[in-house]
Amino acid sequence: MLTDGALHRLLAWTSPSYPVGSFTYSHGLETAVEDGRVRSAMDVVAYVEAVLARGGGWVDAVLFVHAWKAAGDDAAFDDISELAAAFRGSSETALEARQQGASFLAVTRKAWPHPALDAFAARNGDWPVAHCAVMALACAAHGVPLESALHALLHSTAANLVSAGVRLVPLGQTDGQHAIAALAPLIERIAARALVTPLEDLGTAAPDLELASIAHETLYTRLFRS
Repeated sequence: MLTDGALHRLLAWTSPSYPVGSFTYSHGLETAVEDGRVRSAMDVVAYVEAVLARGGGWVDAVLFVHAWKAAGDDAAFDDISELAAAFRGSSETALEARQQGASFLAVTRKAWPHPALDAFAARNGDWPVAHCAVMALACAAHGVPLESALHALLHSTAANLVSAGVRLVPLGQTDGQHAIAALAPLIERIAARALVTPLEDLGTAAPDLELASIAHETLYTRLFRS
């Protein structure tokens, strides 16, 4: 059951105001807008769908599930955390995952302290940590149920990318909400699939996303960091 306290934590941790810097990343979407592949709200929906169903968002969803389940086993969790920090196809998407992960861990240890977070920080030292892994640890440690936490992670990823699309295309705020609404059924299906996907079956099939991210590194003008 999602208690009031757990719900409060989940809403705080996935809020755009949580200071992890998510608004500064577009996951390659800026490239797709720049080269004309994304021009409308439905184009943004298709791009975000690719991220969530076949790209980095899918990877994060599956790793989040396994990290949450392993939160009580330090060695198992650390293995998943290491995999999550490495599971990126470009330097900018690696930065996206790792910078948000480090910020989430630092802020959450101060605002929502828990011994499990402190212990992980001590073990991990200066090694990179992915956002999906450390958020899973925080959710498990603070009693946030897995399924609710996973839905929140996917929604926050989608909402951040739609927000980037609203600024880049540009779109109106109502178009942005239409995009969020269109993605809701997809998020439900992806969450259900991620909950039962073994780690050995995890992979991506979105080369255009990776190429967009790589090309973003050399864009002449950039608003976003990925």
